[in-house]
Amino acid sequence: MWETGMIVKSLAGRDKGYYLCVVGEEGGCVLVCDGKERPLGRPKKKNPRHLAALPLPPLTWELRGNNALRKALNRAVNMSPLPE
Repeated sequence: MWETGMIVKSLAGRDKGYYLCVVGEEGGCVLVCDGKERPLGRPKKKNPRHLAALPLPPLTWELRGNNALRKALNRAVNMSPLPE
């Protein structure tokens, strides 16, 4: 269900309300990054129950660097009407 590049919203934890990008899965957890607090080199493990997938196209080529990821997440979230 969790595809690399998918944009998700954190529902619980210290990063509640943040928009993140899925970069992989490990041991039942989803690895997410935002390019700033959580760079690509240090992804955060999140319980899948604490994430909500957003109906946005996945970010694929933006995963080549933190700056590109941060800009793409910002652009995708601010340009699309999102459910609250």
